[in-house]
Amino acid sequence: MKQNIDEYLEDCSTQKGFQYQIRCESCGKIWKSKLSLFSQACITPSTEGKRIIYQTLYQREKAEALSLAAKEAKEVFSRCPICGHLVCDNCFMICEEIEMCRDCAARLNEAGTPVGM
Repeated sequence: MKQNIDEYLEDCSTQKGFQYQIRCESCGKIWKSKLSLFSQACITPSTEGKRIIYQTLYQREKAEALSLAAKEAKEVFSRCPICGHLVCDNCFMICEEIEMCRDCAARLNEAGTPVGM
């Protein structure tokens, strides 16, 4: 089972910028991180040395964007303590005794209010 939220992030990056997405395991809705533009996107390296520097910079900025996307996602997604699914705030319920995803709440006949409301 995936443990960290960054393990759920799907890479949607291009040579121009970095973006990641997660699909809610309950409703299937896709959330995308903010697009982070690559600082050297309009530059074509003219030598092998510059290409290596370009790629190194690209990987560094991509790692930073992944870290930011994980922080963003933690504000929008929660892990259900019962089934372990990662669900969006619209599918994560604040119930009387314990918070859980809406699927588990329905199975357990628990009433609650979605976090995203």
